[in-house]
Order: sequence, then C-alpha cells, then structure tokens
Amino acid sequence: QVQLVESGGGLVQAGGSLRLSCAASGRTFSSYAMGWFRQAPGKEREFVAHISLSGANTYYADSVKGRFTISRDNAKNTVDLQMNSLKPEDTAVYYCAAYPMTRKLSMATMMVADEYDYWGQGTQVTVSS
Repeated sequence: QVQLVESGGGLVQAGGSLRLSCAASGRTFSSYAMGWFRQAPGKEREFVAHISLSGANTYYADSVKGRFTISRDNAKNTVDLQMNSLKPEDTAVYYCAAYPMTRKLSMATMMVADEYDYWGQGTQVTVSS
C-alpha cells in the first residue's frame, strides 16, 4: 500500500511557473514507478509525465514537453513536477500516481491511468490569461 499526497498547486498567470510535489508513504517508494496526470473540468484524465524507479528515465506528453520536468528523490520519498511557461490550457487538477516495478509497461501503456494502482487526492492548478 502506498499513500500519496500532492501539494504546490495554486493560481498563476500565463507564462509563470509552479512546482508540484507528491509525498509518498507506506511501502518502499523506490519500488514504484511514478506518473503525473491531470484532469480539466468536463475532460478525461490525461497523462502528463512519467519517471522510472531510479529517476534515470522520463517521458512526457507532447503538450508539456520542454516546459515541464518530472523528478524524484527516493531518499525523501517525493516526486516533483516543475511546470514552466504555463498556459491557460494547463488548468486542471493534477494527480500523482504509482504502480509497482513488477509491472513492466511500454511507453504506450505508461500513459494509461488504469495501469496505476495508487493515486493522490489531487491539487488544483489554475493558469489565468
């Protein structure tokens, strides 16, 4: 069992930056690959970024590539999402999620929300124009 708690959301003007953090507790954090997803009102939850167990490999949705950076600190049991050059279309509730290392996902399936076993409660990000 892994418990995830997000923080760092808020209101920011377009072009600004925010840093989201996800704190994990429970079983061994380094045994889980992590992802960030987001859900805007009236839309389905969508993949944002993924990071491997060690943090050596990352993968991003095309819509955030070059603007967002995912990182993790296995000693502190945290995974962060640095968001720069924010746009109004980035407005959404952002969730961190985890799945166990035993589940080998392809680049396609790591973008699928149903592959993740554990989710945080979400943090709201609002970008004003």
